[in-house]
Amino acid sequence: MEKYVIKGGTPLFGEVEIGGAKNAALAILAAAMMTDEPVIIENMPDEADTGVILEAMEGIGVEIRRLTRHSVRIGAAHVRDCTIDNEQVKKIRGSYYLIGAMLGRYRSAHVVLPGGCNIGLRPIDQHIKGFTALGARVSIEHGMISAEASRLTGSHIYLDVVSVGATINIMMAAALAEGKTIIENAAKEPHVVDFANFLNSMGANIKGAGTDVIRIRGVERLHGAEYTIIPDQIEAGTFMMAAAATKGDVTLRGVIPKHLESISAKLIEMGCQIREMDDVVQVIAGRRLNHTHVKTLPYPGFPTDMQPQITVALGVASGISIVTESIFENRFKYVDELTRMGANIKVEGSTAIIEGVDRYTGADISAPDLRAGAALVIAGLCAEGFTTIEDIRYIERGYEDLDVKLRGLGAQIERVDTERAVQKFRLKHYAA
Repeated sequence: MEKYVIKGGTPLFGEVEIGGAKNAALAILAAAMMTDEPVIIENMPDEADTGVILEAMEGIGVEIRRLTRHSVRIGAAHVRDCTIDNEQVKKIRGSYYLIGAMLGRYRSAHVVLPGGCNIGLRPIDQHIKGFTALGARVSIEHGMISAEASRLTGSHIYLDVVSVGATINIMMAAALAEGKTIIENAAKEPHVVDFANFLNSMGANIKGAGTDVIRIRGVERLHGAEYTIIPDQIEAGTFMMAAAATKGDVTLRGVIPKHLESISAKLIEMGCQIREMDDVVQVIAGRRLNHTHVKTLPYPGFPTDMQPQITVALGVASGISIVTESIFENRFKYVDELTRMGANIKVEGSTAIIEGVDRYTGADISAPDLRAGAALVIAGLCAEGFTTIEDIRYIERGYEDLDVKLRGLGAQIERVDTERAVQKFRLKHYAA
């Protein structure tokens, strides 16, 4: 089984190119089947989750042609059926976008219930509420969610909670519904805006994305398009936290600085220097970090997907910090692993109280989910000694070539699959 082995204690220096946003890509790839005409997607991240979505689409007759590692041509003129019961699809949360895409285009969708990381309850009731309001009949039986409609008609939909997935799924179905749909209390995340821009490039009529009220006027059909996915806000934030925790100096290229404002603001509070240019952000952290308080909130607040990373950084900051998780109720599972590395963190419900320690120490640990796994990599990078991280399949669901990019910044990290390779790495770096 693959794992990362890390020799910590080396500050990160240099430049790193940030890839396309996974959370945007999953929705955009699914929606590309909503037209008979070919769609070309650029800046697609080459990660496990995007691969699973493409494989599932191919399984029902969508033509998938990889043009390069990061671009794909999708043709959905010959879809055979609307049932996706792929075992791999069950493991990723973003598979629910296939429901909205097929319901909008074919008025029928049968998709295995999604899984993803076990970070707390993530119900799909708001998705169902939206589909039902548009005129669909939705049922859940035998582990499958089915949505069918003879016709879809526009509706006024108020989301009870801010949900990125429900906002995007309703946009998909409503784009090809009759009449006008209004989504209130809509999610405002950058990838929601990116997705709306993608649908509009295919001929949809969507206004208001990026605000809490989105208006969609249904059109009869969508057409082909070429579209470039935005940079990944969370990948960028992860490298920013890695620079801070290791007391490094890292320049991120190919980013949108505005999408990173909440992360940059906290890093400045923690004592880092942040320099921004058009599509570049530089993080300079030459000394020990300061403590701060963090609460996760929907965009433009601090992202829940960055909570584990900032907690790891604050674990080696001076003083006492408090991190409050307001989105998911089970997102501190990684703290037990961090404690094995010497962290002093007490979790009380949705709050972590962090008393900063001078340093982490290397240990054998395991990634419990995607973002927590990336955070534990950061911990290993700034720890004294060697760290091995198992279950990196979670990390590779959302990060492309993480170890390669980190080595480009001077990190001593390798992806290995045998105990012998671990020992070889230790011998190689023991005296370094």
